[in-house]
Amino acid sequence: MTRIGYAALATLSVIALLALVGPLFWTIPPETTNPAQGLAVSSAAHPLGTDELGRDVLSRLLHGSRVTLLVGVAAMLAALSIGVIVGAIAAFRGGWLDALLMRFTDGMLAVPAFFFILVVITVLGPGVGTLVVVIGALSWMPVARVVYGETLRWKNAEFVVAAASLGVPAPRLLARHILPQAIPSLVVSATLGVAFAILTESALSYLGLGVQPPLPSWGNMLQRAQQYVFTAPALAIYPGLAITAVVLAFNFVGDGLRDALDPRSRR
Repeated sequence: MTRIGYAALATLSVIALLALVGPLFWTIPPETTNPAQGLAVSSAAHPLGTDELGRDVLSRLLHGSRVTLLVGVAAMLAALSIGVIVGAIAAFRGGWLDALLMRFTDGMLAVPAFFFILVVITVLGPGVGTLVVVIGALSWMPVARVVYGETLRWKNAEFVVAAASLGVPAPRLLARHILPQAIPSLVVSATLGVAFAILTESALSYLGLGVQPPLPSWGNMLQRAQQYVFTAPALAIYPGLAITAVVLAFNFVGDGLRDALDPRSRR
């Protein structure tokens, strides 16, 4: 990877470490209110200050990172699962099943994903589990196209034909011989998928349709901060910087992995 890729990977590692162990050391509950200390500036007791209800901003950032990263990674895994199954079956089986599955994929790509997610969330109701399912179910199409192309590329390779001639069943042929060849492309798609899921969760939470208070997430922290953007801009700056840093880091890691795993893409 490039230096930027390594720097982005180091940034993600630090953020993941803070999300895992930060709340164990900074033990102020994120939902504890103290109206007498509302909108307090940075101090030893509250290094990043407090919000309008007197809640510790640092604690809410640390706990919110857990929620935001959980939604991003879980939604990405759901999208990978669906995309791999659809793309692999369509390319390996071919015929009418190929046409049906890939035309369905093309149709889903034509749907404005964010507005579709808004409609589904409005119908099903907000919540972390709903976010993971909905984002994953509406972001698998690029993964399916990647797996479809890789499966078509490798299913007629000599080692695959040799394994088939020895009587290896189709599911094992896919799992053991074809899909491992798509892992480099899937790794890149996964990093970009996490970034998309985090941005979508943050946008939905900002609109009040994602993670619901008192459970903190970076998106609903931004929603609360908009009322104090001129009097206490730090309330919006901290979660905004966190979202920007994580999304950019995942994108840079994806670019770095693409260059490292596919030498032909190097300049």
